Amino acid sequence: MVNEPWLSEDEQQAWRSHLLMWKRLEAHLSRHLQREFGLSASDFEILVNLSESATGRMRAFELGEATQWEKSRMSHHLSRMEKRGLIAKVACDARYPEIAITEQGLEAIRACAPAHAALVRELVVDVLGTNRMVALGEAADEVVAAVEKHQQTTCPPEVRGDG
Repeated sequence: MVNEPWLSEDEQQAWRSHLLMWKRLEAHLSRHLQREFGLSASDFEILVNLSESATGRMRAFELGEATQWEKSRMSHHLSRMEKRGLIAKVACDARYPEIAITEQGLEAIRACAPAHAALVRELVVDVLGTNRMVALGEAADEVVAAVEKHQQTTCPPEVRGDG
């Protein structure tokens, strides 16, 4: 590891390009979801997780782990989704209810997922090609592992959310 904290000019340019790409891509995909299907990116993320669950249900803390959301954000968003009929809170043996995708939520994800996937293909997969997509996935996994290692070792507890 280099002791110099500053990024080189090339590193800085690459980092800023990455940030710009991600912000524009995320905003563009979000606008499509909202305008074409009436779903926010957050709605979509919750519905994807629930629809991919074997039972169509998850505990709120599991959804929080999957989305990396804070507990209060999750709680507020689930309440909004429940009011719109996309999810339901279902009593279970545990202290807190499970979050279940409703038929309306399933219909919403079935309607928008193919269009969303096609747009991701057009804007990312087809642009990068298979080899660079694989490399991107590998690089992303390495960065996630580095973040997790940092959180477990030198990251202050108040930053990790433990403090």
